[in-house]
Amino acid sequence: MSADTHTAAREFAVPLEVELGEEHNLARLAWRRAEQDPDHVSFEVFDQTWQPITATEHRDGVAAAAKGLIASGVEPGDRVAIMAGTSYAWIQLDCAVWAAGGATVPIYPSSSASQVEWIVRDSGARLVVVETPEMAQTVAEAGVDVPVLCLDDGAVAELTARGADVDDATLEQRRDAVTLDSAASIIYTSGTTGRPKGCVVQQRNLAAEAQGLLSQPIGVAAAPGRRVLMFLPLAHVLARAVTYATSEGGATVGFWGDFGTIVDKFASFRPHLILGVPRVFEKVHDGIRAKADEAGGAKAAIFRRAEKVAADSSRAQESSDTGGPGAGRALRAQHAVFDRLVYRTIRDALGGQCDTVISGGGALGASLAHFFRGVGVPVYEGYGLTESCAAITVNQPTMTRVGSVGRPIAGNAVRISDDGEIQLRGGVVFAEYWRNPEATAAAFDDGWFRTGDLGTLDDGYLSITGRSKDIIVTAGGKNVAPGPMEEELRAHPVVGHAMVVGEGRPFVAALVTLDPDGVRRWAAEHDRGDSTAEQLVDDDDLRAEVQQAVDRASALVSRAEGIKKFTLLADDFTEETGELTPTLKVKRHVVEKMYADQIEALYVR
Repeated sequence: MSADTHTAAREFAVPLEVELGEEHNLARLAWRRAEQDPDHVSFEVFDQTWQPITATEHRDGVAAAAKGLIASGVEPGDRVAIMAGTSYAWIQLDCAVWAAGGATVPIYPSSSASQVEWIVRDSGARLVVVETPEMAQTVAEAGVDVPVLCLDDGAVAELTARGADVDDATLEQRRDAVTLDSAASIIYTSGTTGRPKGCVVQQRNLAAEAQGLLSQPIGVAAAPGRRVLMFLPLAHVLARAVTYATSEGGATVGFWGDFGTIVDKFASFRPHLILGVPRVFEKVHDGIRAKADEAGGAKAAIFRRAEKVAADSSRAQESSDTGGPGAGRALRAQHAVFDRLVYRTIRDALGGQCDTVISGGGALGASLAHFFRGVGVPVYEGYGLTESCAAITVNQPTMTRVGSVGRPIAGNAVRISDDGEIQLRGGVVFAEYWRNPEATAAAFDDGWFRTGDLGTLDDGYLSITGRSKDIIVTAGGKNVAPGPMEEELRAHPVVGHAMVVGEGRPFVAALVTLDPDGVRRWAAEHDRGDSTAEQLVDDDDLRAEVQQAVDRASALVSRAEGIKKFTLLADDFTEETGELTPTLKVKRHVVEKMYADQIEALYVR
């Protein structure tokens, strides 16, 4: 690892020891794996019990689906959209699209009709594959004239039947024409203003992500014999990239799409590696604490003490790693006791053999990171965007600094601009925004991608200090663009301003101010006389009126992005009181500080 000698504090690069070649192209991974080890269990799916899918079975299934796509009229370079939950079928179709020479366009299963309409039309998708009839109805409501296949209605079997007359030579020609410079996917980001932009991710970017991770200490988590349970949405670039990286490394990947029952699947699948977002680990921690609290008495007290000892042990480990004193004898003894009483139970809840956890998609609190490392399940936090094909930095074994998002993975570099912006360069950084050269040009500074995030570098470890772009990332890793919902809310006569919140939180909420004139009119129309906003802020009928506006705003986005709760503020935001700029834009950081108690109250159970 090396940092640029004259910008050591503001730039850090890690070289990739291997030169990327077509032998690393993931479009041919299914064929490589089947040739190397035909009986290797590449994937597992749950049907009463976990059922294996060998490398040979995977290759043959991909080939059959790819032939069906060719027979359906998919030409080289065409786009095929997938709107489905996490499952093996998602990956099978993704690989089939590549083998047919196309590029995949992911759509979140919870997307609204308007979101589907934009993504399908802008990408020019030739075919949409959905999971359920309900999703097919959403596509129909979007009004796009594109063929739709439904997985629940036998889409894979339908494609297999369609491709029966396509010969192997035709498929091989298509597959072999896919190079590292070919588009692998067009992934749509959450836009702060206007429509979301499509990120063109090349095969080169995915291969660089896989090789970068596998060439570093964290790569041992993907070795043959290891097990990885994938439950994050495969429409998210993080889940998809890590699926291919671990598959490339030889691990067995299992899929489960129901987050509500994931703890049961930890126990049955027994993964070595878990990929999650902060909300996953918050739920695990909160669930364990809640059980202790329900038991009350000594059990609750034991857990609270064990929690503190775990965090203290982790901090002592970090101190030791940096030349500090490390854990003393008393702390080590307490840790040994609680390991038998508490920590072993927590590890068992994750399947009993999980030794590597990767967290991305949002900020993981330092206290939570210390807790899990202290109980023997280190959570390695990373950083990346769709434009960087998932992780470009990550903490990992032998190289961890809690509170940071780690150093760059091999083949990439990070720098901090003069104004504090995090900028990226390397093999994982995307090619361009789809059919949007103006946005592409604006996104780069002398070859460095401008993330819009703020941060610092210390010995190569990147720490995130803020966001300069208006994207909210929830604890579940969902990217939410607040602008459209805020605009819809402001359009209501009784609403003055609205600010959507939810950064690092379990759901999206909002602060809504009352417009004095609008409230005065509403009061006159609803027999409230000359009541003021302050007098009406708790009025049930007025709250119902605002709730209707909230519902309309939430209808613009997916269910996961919608506003779950709101609080009404009697006083409108103004420039004089500091909440607005001279151009009447909300100063988010000011409002968050001024109304911290009200925001916190939205998340109190």
